[in-house]
Amino acid sequence: MRNTYNRLKSFGIGFVLAAFVAAAGNVKAQDIKAPTGKIYDHGVSWEKEFSVTQAYSINGTIYIAGQFSHNMKGEFVGEGDIKAQARQTFENLDRVLAGYGITKSNIAELEIYLMDTTHNFEPFVEVYKGYVGTHRPAVTLIGVSGLAFPQQLVEIRAVAHSN
Repeated sequence: MRNTYNRLKSFGIGFVLAAFVAAAGNVKAQDIKAPTGKIYDHGVSWEKEFSVTQAYSINGTIYIAGQFSHNMKGEFVGEGDIKAQARQTFENLDRVLAGYGITKSNIAELEIYLMDTTHNFEPFVEVYKGYVGTHRPAVTLIGVSGLAFPQQLVEIRAVAHSN
């Protein structure tokens, strides 16, 4: 049973499944360690206020929460200007990546939520292409009718790797 547990653990099957294996066999509950991760925050006031973190890293994978256009005081940047918002959002994404000692070349996947794609798609893509350069992560762009803040035009979440 211990070998089954170790194989499941090595494949990254979650803590819950490992606990099930332990309950079914010889592995003692105290032998199972909950996965530990490293979080990253920008240090803006609303992170604690709303119980959010900017990113969570576990087993070499970094899950980055939706980034948007704010400065490090938590103030919104670029109201009404998709290019300014896109640049600030990518700057915030870079800040999260730097917090893990990596760069945009470590991004595996991006999900982009964009308001009013009819008007914002082309100017956003112009900024996006300048940001990614020759790196080509998997990307999904989703047109949305609303985001967290009324002045927000774009939000970007990402998955990156640390190796």
